[in-house]
Amino acid sequence: MSASTSATYGRIRRRELHSPRAAAAISAAIVVILLCAWLGTEIVLRLTDQPALLTAPADLADGVASASSAPLSLLIGTAVGCALVGLVLLVLALSPGRRSRHVMVSERAVTIVDDEVIASALAGRAARTGGIDPDNTRVSISRRLATVHLVPASGQAVHHDTVLTAVRDQLDGLQLRPALQTRVVVAVDAKVGA
Repeated sequence: MSASTSATYGRIRRRELHSPRAAAAISAAIVVILLCAWLGTEIVLRLTDQPALLTAPADLADGVASASSAPLSLLIGTAVGCALVGLVLLVLALSPGRRSRHVMVSERAVTIVDDEVIASALAGRAARTGGIDPDNTRVSISRRLATVHLVPASGQAVHHDTVLTAVRDQLDGLQLRPALQTRVVVAVDAKVGA
């Protein structure tokens, strides 16, 4: 594989696995636009000698200028609140978003698999191996862990280790990156007539 092809695959892989922060950016932009629209409206109302919607710009400026005379607990609470909002925005800006997908290892192409597809495959394999109705099998996938939840019919024994081995073999065959650890949870309370 050439260096340019490898670089292209790397860009495709990154674009498909990481979500853009468009929702957070749009939300922040809407808040800023609304604040600017409100301030602009207050200024226009003041220039046309109309009553203010919430507060006149001069009163707002006086309130900010006299903030030092406010109670200390109010100032500290406001500062902590602003710091938390800033920290959340900073984390959103710097951390990559993650889509619920994994990469299958392949030298000829970039193969992206949705976590729901992986969960469906694991649920089918676990249900067949454990002799359980597929409706009583649930799989949850996170970035590094696949958890299989089984609810057997009453009086039916499920061999935990056999199901775990089958699920691990299925995952090994998929060759996912990042690799998934496997956990099988067999419900203590079985379903009657399931």
